[in-house]
Amino acid sequence: MLIIKILIGIIMVNVNMKFALIAHDNKKADMVAFVSKRLPFFNREDVNIVTTGTTGKKVKHAGIKKVETVNSGPLGGDAEIAAMVVRGEITAVLFMRDPLDKHPHDVDINMLMRLCDVHDIPLATNYRTASILIKWFKNK
Repeated sequence: MLIIKILIGIIMVNVNMKFALIAHDNKKADMVAFVSKRLPFFNREDVNIVTTGTTGKKVKHAGIKKVETVNSGPLGGDAEIAAMVVRGEITAVLFMRDPLDKHPHDVDINMLMRLCDVHDIPLATNYRTASILIKWFKNK
C-alpha cells in the first residue's frame, strides 16, 4: 500500500509542467506575441509559468492567468530561475534574448544557459525554437 501511495505521489508531482519565460527589453513584444498566440496552452491547469520582472507584467497583461514572478534579470532574476533549474523545478526555459545588445548581467545569463545544458532542460532562445518546443509539449 505504501508503494502505491509513493508511486501516486511521484505521478502527481510529474503531472504539472513549469515554464520559465524571460525576455530582454527589445524582445518583450516578441514574447507577448508568442504567448498571445498560445494562451490556451499557457493557461492549461497543468502548466505553470515563472517569469522575470517586467516580462511577468507583460505576459499577465497578454492573458496568462497564473504567473509567478521573480526579480528582473539585472537584479538576480536569471539567477533565481537558474536555481529552480538546478532544483529540478523547471520543465523548459523560453528565453527571448537580445544577442545584439550588452547586458550588465551577462554572467547570470550565461550561467542560466549553462545550467540548462548541465541539467538537460530544454532551452529556446528565439521565437522559432520556442514555437517548436511548445508544440512538442502541447502534444505530451
